[in-house]
Amino acid sequence: MSTIAASSAPPKRFKKMLSKVPPTRSAEPHAETLQIRPVRHTDLDAVIAIDTMVTGLEKRAYWNSLYRRYADAVATGQHFLVAVQGEETVGFAIGEVRDWEFGAPPCGWVFAIDVHPQARLAGAATQLLKAICDNFRKAGVSKVRTMLSRDNTLILSFFRSQGMMIGPFIPLELDLEP
Repeated sequence: MSTIAASSAPPKRFKKMLSKVPPTRSAEPHAETLQIRPVRHTDLDAVIAIDTMVTGLEKRAYWNSLYRRYADAVATGQHFLVAVQGEETVGFAIGEVRDWEFGAPPCGWVFAIDVHPQARLAGAATQLLKAICDNFRKAGVSKVRTMLSRDNTLILSFFRSQGMMIGPFIPLELDLEP
């Protein structure tokens, strides 16, 4: 899976490193023992470690900021969930309900989802996505969106396997001069 904004593919220099950390059946979370729950402060180091492993960048200040904004914000439509296997945090998902952006009615946005490479292929990301979508439904929205880098085939394949497809918006960007 990918992380923040579901758009950052691992830098090329880390693809080789990640290829040395294949998913293993022994580390698989099993549906009956995997727990999806709101993040706790004690999960933060594991979340940072998963993100660092996948992106190659440690963004501790960023993650602390996300924790402060999202950890207790369920009432405002924001969700920071973790997948826990036994005592180990093996994945996370972050999203929120956004209202009327780009003229669209309220919908859920998933902007981060990731699972430790050794815990992949066992359904943790699927369960995280399902849980965050359930939260969005409870908030009264009927559509979920995300954005990702077009060269991140791993996360693209995951979202497509979950039934997501190209939406009605086209992302545009502009480089700002310093």
